[in-house]
Amino acid sequence: MRVSRLMLVTLRDDPAEAEIPSHKLLLRAGYMRRVASGIYAYLPLLWRVLQKVSLIVRQEMDRTGALETLLPQLQPAELWERSGRWAGYTAGEGIMFHLQDRQGRELGLGPTHEEVITALAADLLRSYRQLPVSLYQIQTKFRDEIRPRFGLMRGREFIMKDAYSFHADEASLKETYGAMDQAYRRIFARCGLRAVAVEADSGAIGGSASQEFMVTADAGEDLVLASGDGTYAANQERAVSIPPSAIALEAQGCEPLATPGQTSIDDLCSSHGFDPTQTVKVLVLLARFAEGPAQPLLISLRGDQQLNDVKLANAVTARAQPAWGALLEIAPISVDQWASQGLDPLPFGSLGPHLSDAALQGASQWRSQFLRLADPTATALKRFVCGANQVDTHLVGAAWDELVACPEAVDLRSAQPGDSCCHDPSQTLEASRGIEVGHIFQLGRKYSEALGARFTTESGTEEALWMGCYGIGVSRLAQAAVEQHHDAHGICWPVSIAPFEVIVVPANIAEPTQAELAEELYGQLQEAGVDALLDDRTERAGVKFKDADLVGIPWRVVVGRGAGEGLVELVERATGEKRDLAATNLLTALLPVLQQQRGGI
Repeated sequence: MRVSRLMLVTLRDDPAEAEIPSHKLLLRAGYMRRVASGIYAYLPLLWRVLQKVSLIVRQEMDRTGALETLLPQLQPAELWERSGRWAGYTAGEGIMFHLQDRQGRELGLGPTHEEVITALAADLLRSYRQLPVSLYQIQTKFRDEIRPRFGLMRGREFIMKDAYSFHADEASLKETYGAMDQAYRRIFARCGLRAVAVEADSGAIGGSASQEFMVTADAGEDLVLASGDGTYAANQERAVSIPPSAIALEAQGCEPLATPGQTSIDDLCSSHGFDPTQTVKVLVLLARFAEGPAQPLLISLRGDQQLNDVKLANAVTARAQPAWGALLEIAPISVDQWASQGLDPLPFGSLGPHLSDAALQGASQWRSQFLRLADPTATALKRFVCGANQVDTHLVGAAWDELVACPEAVDLRSAQPGDSCCHDPSQTLEASRGIEVGHIFQLGRKYSEALGARFTTESGTEEALWMGCYGIGVSRLAQAAVEQHHDAHGICWPVSIAPFEVIVVPANIAEPTQAELAEELYGQLQEAGVDALLDDRTERAGVKFKDADLVGIPWRVVVGRGAGEGLVELVERATGEKRDLAATNLLTALLPVLQQQRGGI
């Protein structure tokens, strides 16, 4: 390929829309262009990268025995309604693009394919003799992100590899789950990425166990907490830890305390000398479901702890009635929302865990009882400071059972860096940022039971299929590679996924000797199976060198003044190391290194 035919347009300055290095560089180096918010065109350079990533993914998926397929992107609502996910994915802050066809039938653009693949399995897999089976596809997915950002990291249209496996029993599922885990590790290593596997929440996909693969990078949106000994790592959404010990509150009984204007834990403690670990903060939230009235929540946490929204959503979902349908959202109740229900005002900022259900009587659209949950850090306190449910008043020395029956204790707090580890209290959690590039799930029978995917066992009985699913963000992985591999001059692609492996740069294409030698070397590289690029533009040498660094081709062969003596310069992009050598020795010097850097099965 010649640069003059590549439609390459590079930018000198960072685009205003880009916030993180990888996004800036992919735009500046001519890899992609923004078409609309969260929607990008993959230009030829990036498409070559994506093809190479996809090839590695295909090779490793095939190695597990999975079969490639292609499923429809347009999916009928009826399948999603049967699984119970339609409302959650389309209402409120749901991420599914959905529409109606000419006959008024509802359809969605697939953000994922559990429903479709399970419906097919229900039709095709009837006997244990057909199991296990794994299918995968590499396809464009669609998600209506509330705030698309960071280029391909969080877009509304993206390329994903999703795989699904079907089994006769849980042991077989776990075996395939383990095989996929190893395949993912090989994929990321072959793509030149430093990735770490962490425990994760299963989220809207569901299932009994899941694991994320995080590419470590400062620009990552996820916080990864890991033990120093390397034996534990989890996304903060899932992480557990031992919180700092509370300082005992010296109080013999419960007394009111005037706290004018002190509506936060910080204000309360600084004004009266309390430690946050001696306090209980109470949050009033509202859970909205697909069906029926909203459910008010009364959540108690120790004052120094932060609520984990994912853990709370899981706890509320587990305690909801099936007739309520999917959980749509949980959000704080505002003063205006409370007033809109025709209820007496609440003393926000002075709420206590003994707030009575009577406060909800007469609500026009809410259930009339709180769902009361408390984190163990709060329930473990013998005496504590909390709101008195009166304006500008708190209670000092309150105790569970004396004040109110202790709520159900559920882990609702976010683990924090510096917390002690559960597996070894001598170890502490350390934080790093990560970009999620893969996620694997043990789904169990959630979808097969909902969609009637059953098979006949060896004993002749019928059972629901066991399922797993396994996703990799192909386009996100490509940008994550840039986030890990770049410097002040541009991208430094790993050879295995670089758009080209070598770029031949004649310093002066108008000089016949340089042009002739450059063409000769370009041809030799191609004949040797090297993915080579020739910069045949009439630009100045400095412009070509800057573009080569920006685009990030791993190796550069410079044909300059030494061409008359048969000499060239070989430059490694990642290290900047340069060496002069005879043009006749180029292949001998370069091919063994390239072969090693390419990796392989």
